[in-house]
Amino acid sequence: MKYSFGNREYDFNSRTFIMGVLNITPDSFSDGGKYFDGKVLINKVIGDAVRMESEGADFLDVGGESTRPGSEEISIDEEISRVVPVISELKKKVNIPISIDTYKHEVAEEALKAGAEIVNDISGFKFDIENAEVTAEYDASCILMHIKGTPKNMQDNPEYEDVVKEVRDYLKESADIARSFGISRIITDPGIGFGKTLNHNLDLIRNISKIRELGYPVMIGASRKSFIDKIYPAPVSERLPGTISANIAGILNGANIIRVHDIKENKSAAVIADKIFKI
Repeated sequence: MKYSFGNREYDFNSRTFIMGVLNITPDSFSDGGKYFDGKVLINKVIGDAVRMESEGADFLDVGGESTRPGSEEISIDEEISRVVPVISELKKKVNIPISIDTYKHEVAEEALKAGAEIVNDISGFKFDIENAEVTAEYDASCILMHIKGTPKNMQDNPEYEDVVKEVRDYLKESADIARSFGISRIITDPGIGFGKTLNHNLDLIRNISKIRELGYPVMIGASRKSFIDKIYPAPVSERLPGTISANIAGILNGANIIRVHDIKENKSAAVIADKIFKI
């Protein structure tokens, strides 16, 4: 599975790839306010992004709207004002591909104009079908995630008859949407924590190989999430060991990309896991 991003080619079968998280929000569950306090803290974003690249990040994922459980939607203009200046500056400072984390086509288009190369849609193009159209128009890649419900209500007693099958079927539908618009570089994401109980999350991590059967690289986003706290209680700032454990389990079960806040520690763990099991 080799995908090109600008002048870079990544072979997702060769090793585990790392996506660094940059949330330009006041209210994200883990790092809300770190890069946005009424205004974009651009120097802090750029400094951390450069460090992430130096520590081994392969992608940077920029988001302007929190999608934590219970979060409220913000306006398109507000989201654009948060992410576009960041992406424009990042393009001058880093050499790795930039992803825009949005399900709104208007935001995606402005981000792609500014230099983003990937659209990371938490709804898998199901909240806004025009997001697929824009992604195709700019010849961008996409990350298609599963969600049950919306960020505001997704954790209100989510139920499945067979979580792995239902998530896999949802992602197949999303990939079919992408392909219908001519998008070929597709990454899937089972959506850890997005409309799932603890057991749902664990079942998905155990069965990433079944998501891989769709034929696309799989990304997981377990970093610092609340399911870790439910297994081994820890505040958000102390969930790095649990994050690494979940990511290694994901890698062993077939994950190609891990989306994380802490690059250096997760990178070193992934390199060792790859050396043992892949290389």
